[in-house]
Amino acid sequence: MPKILIVGGGYAGFYTAWKLEKWLRSGEAEVTIVDPLPYMTYQPFLPEVAAGSIEARHAVVAHRRHLKTTNMISAKVSYINHAEKTATITPAVGEPWEFAYDIVVVTAGAVSRTFPIPGVADQAIGLKTIEEAVAIRDRVLTNFDKAAGLPAGPERERLLTFVVVGGGFAGIEVFAELRSFATSLLKSYPEISFDDVHFHLIEAMGRIMPEVSLKTSLWVIENLAARGAQIHLDTQLKSAVDGVIELSTGETFATDLIVWTAGVMANPKIVRHTDLPIEERGRLQVRADLRVGTEDDIIADAWSAGDVACVPDLSGGGVGGNCVPNAQHAVRQGKLLAQNIVAVIRGEGPKEYNHKNLGAVAGLGVGVGVFQSGNIAITGLPAWFAHRGYHGLAMPSWERKLRVVWGWVNNFFLGRDIVSITAMQAPRAAFEEFASRPKPPVEAPAPAAAAPRAPRAPRAPRKPAAKAPAKSVQADAVTTSAATDSVVEEVVAERAAAEASASK
Repeated sequence: MPKILIVGGGYAGFYTAWKLEKWLRSGEAEVTIVDPLPYMTYQPFLPEVAAGSIEARHAVVAHRRHLKTTNMISAKVSYINHAEKTATITPAVGEPWEFAYDIVVVTAGAVSRTFPIPGVADQAIGLKTIEEAVAIRDRVLTNFDKAAGLPAGPERERLLTFVVVGGGFAGIEVFAELRSFATSLLKSYPEISFDDVHFHLIEAMGRIMPEVSLKTSLWVIENLAARGAQIHLDTQLKSAVDGVIELSTGETFATDLIVWTAGVMANPKIVRHTDLPIEERGRLQVRADLRVGTEDDIIADAWSAGDVACVPDLSGGGVGGNCVPNAQHAVRQGKLLAQNIVAVIRGEGPKEYNHKNLGAVAGLGVGVGVFQSGNIAITGLPAWFAHRGYHGLAMPSWERKLRVVWGWVNNFFLGRDIVSITAMQAPRAAFEEFASRPKPPVEAPAPAAAAPRAPRAPRAPRKPAAKAPAKSVQADAVTTSAATDSVVEEVVAERAAAEASASK
């Protein structure tokens, strides 16, 4: 029975395993998925998690709950040696070990791509994980709490200034959602006015959202400007040291939150530690049928999909002839990859990936959205419903769909939850502050050094004492015996007298 190893449990990896469970016959293959996280993150929901519209746990899919027959290993793959068909598994606890496989599927995804801009590595936060989205939400709420108790001044302005770097879909969505979130908070913070809150988006290119038409992107800019958000086009971030933003235009301002969404790159922990072929942009070289290799050179038993893979876009709509790294491609590639693996195991030929983009949809805050499909553009409330409808259905499993939709219904009637739980990032702090600890042992004081004695004055020589006449030992004994006899006689006489008196 062949062993199938899936490296990475994100979109492509999860859907590959999910569909393999459905299509493989019993005993036809053994599937193992390795990922340091026990869940898949539905990344299109991260902006709404950051804005408090979706509960964080509802935007992730637990591997062990939804993958019934797949073997789960919570660890990292630190090296793939496909020549020997082994992978080095490095768990969080314990020593690394070798895993032998017959077929490998590399779906390790992507991470935030940054540039060596001073201060970014120390101050900014990405938007690729559920933990980052939660941290952004809590930072906004905490800053509102702090600013509400401060008088007008530089520190208050810094706390209420929020910056997003990158004008792609992810950047615009989180920027607009946070603007919507901040506006909704004002009714709970009467100390803060609308004009006190500042939002800046920094984009190095001359336009935003290249996935939509120029006309649609201009509508988005105008909509955000009317809502008090400023977009800096053709502008580069020069420095963010200590939270002080310096732009290429010469403008400077201080902020306490920098969200970085300016691009992604294939997971370097995987692509730099494998003998599989890598293309010039650092992704695995993958054919249209999702096998690793080129048209002329196929790497047998090696497959890849998703953001870590450079897959040709046969529809002609990709950038540079290849599929762009987004959720839409990753999901569909994962499904086809599972289908192709089953086909090859059964001696059939794989199919090529050819998916034409049907459109792009984005949420820009509660009640505002944008949809683009070809020359057709929809904006405002209808597009917002289209956004929620599409992603609500795209969320894998009915259990997850119901949780997300139920949360939206609750928020419609009850409003968004505005409790900040930043203490979760240091959960033991409150316990440690008041915890009793044993007193340190008291060391016995060292004995004091004796003071040096003063030298004695010399004594005068003593005169020899007069010697008593010497007695012999025998004479001393006679004297002692006589004294003892005298005492005994007296005691006997007293007792006799007493007895005589008693008899009368």
